[in-house]
Amino acid sequence: MSALEVQPPAQDNFDYQSRVAELAQRIERLSIDIADATGLVADLHAIGEDQMTRIRAAGQATRTMREASQSLEKSLQHAREAAGNSRDVLAESTDIIASAFEHASVVMTTLGQGALDLHASLDQVSAYVKSVRNGSAAISSIARETQLLALNASVEAARAGDAGRGFAVIANAVKGLADQIENFTGENAQSLTGLTDTLETLRATAQSNAETAESAAHDTETVNTATTNLRMLADTVGTLVSEIEAMSAPVDQSQAAFEQLGAELKAVAGGVRQSHEKLDLAHHRTDAILDVSEELMVFVADSGVETADAPFIRIVQDKAAEVAQLYEQALASGELSQADLFDTRYQPIPGTNPEQMTTRYLNFTDKNLPAIQEPVLELDERITFCAAVDINGYLPTHNKIYSQPQSDDPVWNAGNCRNRRIFGDRTGLSAGQNTNVFLLQTYRRDMGGGNHVLMKDVSAPIYVGGRHWGGFRMGYKV
Repeated sequence: MSALEVQPPAQDNFDYQSRVAELAQRIERLSIDIADATGLVADLHAIGEDQMTRIRAAGQATRTMREASQSLEKSLQHAREAAGNSRDVLAESTDIIASAFEHASVVMTTLGQGALDLHASLDQVSAYVKSVRNGSAAISSIARETQLLALNASVEAARAGDAGRGFAVIANAVKGLADQIENFTGENAQSLTGLTDTLETLRATAQSNAETAESAAHDTETVNTATTNLRMLADTVGTLVSEIEAMSAPVDQSQAAFEQLGAELKAVAGGVRQSHEKLDLAHHRTDAILDVSEELMVFVADSGVETADAPFIRIVQDKAAEVAQLYEQALASGELSQADLFDTRYQPIPGTNPEQMTTRYLNFTDKNLPAIQEPVLELDERITFCAAVDINGYLPTHNKIYSQPQSDDPVWNAGNCRNRRIFGDRTGLSAGQNTNVFLLQTYRRDMGGGNHVLMKDVSAPIYVGGRHWGGFRMGYKV
């Protein structure tokens, strides 16, 4: 027989106690079912809250995308207008530039041809000048010979005396003419030299003008290529305008789709909100029903009838008294002060997930509570845990099996690192704040990662010097 087996009722009260015990068993099963249902409703309630949050986020995202689509539509409109203006300006500018360069090309070609023709004419004039120079040189040579001949005739006429006087006159006339021809040819040579220099300068200028005209003609070809590129650019901008206009259609469709999606999400949000409100109401009602079932269990257990929960109730009451005595002795010896023991200024431990906290009495409980708590786990295989909690549900020192160092996995931590944490749920907070001689609850224990274990929780209050510190909790499987 287990140390916690229910003692058989006395024979004289067998009928009464057996009926009450049977009633207690039925109430227990009812309470368990209600606790399970309550947990499911709580899960659905949490799912509903998550759905509401997600729908709100989806609605916000839809509004953001709709605003972005509207902004894109405006940007496309501005881009389309800017591109259209650019296309018109480019087309007009290209026509003007092309016309100007075509005219300049004709002028340059004409100037270049004129410069080439002038260069050729100057070459011909230079040839004429060369011929004149040659003729002038020949005349000059004849004049010198004539002068020599006239000189010889004068000498001979002088020898002839009076008979040669007439011949001498002629010789002098011929010499004078030769002298004039000599002077004329000299002046003509100088003029020809000046004319030749001028022609050389004109020819050099004409050559330079011809080269400039050829370069201008080449540049005109480059400009023609640039003009062609400008026309191509104008055509490209025109294509861009068409593509922007084509993009506007799907943007408009997206805008309409976002409007429809927003309306659908609004309708879904309304349905989810109604479901959430009903789940919230169901959650409160199941909690109320659970409270009634637990009150019935407490009523039966407190009636003196030995139920299945009675042994566990006696254990937590005894352990609550031991913890209270431990605290009072620490206060009496000065090991703890009232301020230390009732410290509720919890200090978060950095980097913990789920969050763990410290208090001024934590070192004391870590040192002394295991001696009271650990042996309880050996009393019955159904006992899962036992620990002292303060009035806020803070559990400073847990069983060693649940006091592992935290890892990087929050899910693992939730099931294995349960010490130094505040359990502010309905069960944990009620256990810490209960002031009745005991409290019997049924609940689903959250082990992290969506895993739950259906359990009973029995607790008894801890008073230190008449002041309520918290309670001693024990959980056991049903």
